[in-house]
Amino acid sequence: MKDLESRTIVMAPPAALAKLPGPGGAAYAELFGHGTLSVEVYAPRGEDKQEPHSRDELYVVISGRGEFVYGERRSPFGPGDLIFVPARLPHRFENFTIDFATWVAFYGPEGGERP
Repeated sequence: MKDLESRTIVMAPPAALAKLPGPGGAAYAELFGHGTLSVEVYAPRGEDKQEPHSRDELYVVISGRGEFVYGERRSPFGPGDLIFVPARLPHRFENFTIDFATWVAFYGPEGGERP
């Protein structure tokens, strides 16, 4: 039981945001990993320049508002919103406020999980 307790993570947004900028001034910072799971915090400024990822991805918006563009679609987002993106789908955040930040979780195999 103690081993499981020692691997448990509880992190509030201010602690995650304090890790930014990431290595080399990156808009993201890895917070922890477990198996195939990698959890990051992401806070682009000005423009979101991300490329499609090789694994499935889950965002939970910490703060800010804007539009999420995925494939040919566009949806508004705000604090607390959950966004799932399957591996390889082009996506980005646009028209976001200066305080935009989100948790990001990558998981599963390369190429994404099969439905």
